[in-house]
Amino acid sequence: ALETAINPNTAAFIVEPIQAEAGINIPPEGYLKKAKEICEKHNILFIADEIQTGLGRTGALFACDHENIKPDIMVIGKALSGGFYPISATLADRELMGLFQPGEHGSTFGGNPLGAAVARAALHVITEEGLIENSNTLGEYFMDHLMEIPNFNIQEIRGKGLLTGVELKEQVGPARRYAEALKEKGILVKETHETVLRFAPPLIISKDMLDQAIPAIREILTSNL
Repeated sequence: ALETAINPNTAAFIVEPIQAEAGINIPPEGYLKKAKEICEKHNILFIADEIQTGLGRTGALFACDHENIKPDIMVIGKALSGGFYPISATLADRELMGLFQPGEHGSTFGGNPLGAAVARAALHVITEEGLIENSNTLGEYFMDHLMEIPNFNIQEIRGKGLLTGVELKEQVGPARRYAEALKEKGILVKETHETVLRFAPPLIISKDMLDQAIPAIREILTSNL
């Protein structure tokens, strides 16, 4: 479908390595690698939107790393500031970045020194405190425990690292009711696309914290609300 959609005016293909807002939809293994090959074949840019999936969230520095591909351009944000400051960034090789000439592109707060300093500190914390490894290890641990929950309310569980989606069966009703019930237990999750609960705990979470949360999650997900 991607190759069919490409025409002489196509400049780039932009994709989330994992669709986060759409309900933690993970493409089939090899999809990103094949998409990158198609882009190279047709001389168009492969742009990865890693705003939600980047910087350790999926158990790798970037979600594209799971397939060992390097996008031509990558956009990142959110975790880039550790939650302390609004900042985002566009990453690319000098060959591409050098195409911009002074005055052709700008932003009122682009290159903000405070934002850059906060981002630099956040990157040090992510790497020096082993948060990527923590995401990978505890993500698998959390997923294993979710898989043990009886599935009479659950359609599917999917995720990578500490980014997990629990899709409820349609007849169960809106996922928001379950998100609100979990909130009362002290667990904040976000519902999306009516039937999916998104779990994205902080990368600093510990095994003990997960062990405290899992029984409550199990209780709510097996209840009839």
